[in-house]
Amino acid sequence: MISVISRSEEETRRMGENVAKLLKGGEVIALSGNLGSGKTTFVKGLARGFGIRKAITSPTYILFRPYKLRRGRVFYHFDLYRLKSVRELSELGLHEILENGKNIVAIEWPQKAKKFLPKGTIHIRFTHGKKPNERLVTIWSKK
Repeated sequence: MISVISRSEEETRRMGENVAKLLKGGEVIALSGNLGSGKTTFVKGLARGFGIRKAITSPTYILFRPYKLRRGRVFYHFDLYRLKSVRELSELGLHEILENGKNIVAIEWPQKAKKFLPKGTIHIRFTHGKKPNERLVTIWSKK
């Protein structure tokens, strides 16, 4: 388990950018934390690290957005905040997306998809710090 303090949105974005450079394909990242804690900001950094230049917003109402990357990889950004039932995830093909070793998947509000998360999922929890822009970012993975 690793814990890091981010003191600004830009630091949180840079964390995401640095993590993106380590990902090869097949990774699932579960992003948890309260509203406004930094999950989407981190995803914006991931996207920047992958070379995505489109504006990244949470796909709250459509549940996910795919972004094509080089070498046949696809980055999927899920936001399950408004998910009504787990059955929706099956209908969206989440299981197939997670099984594809070329995909990189970031899931906000992952507790709603707990039964889908594979072993080795990278968990990142964002907690509000003492100062307004401060966040405690905790990263772990269960093998």
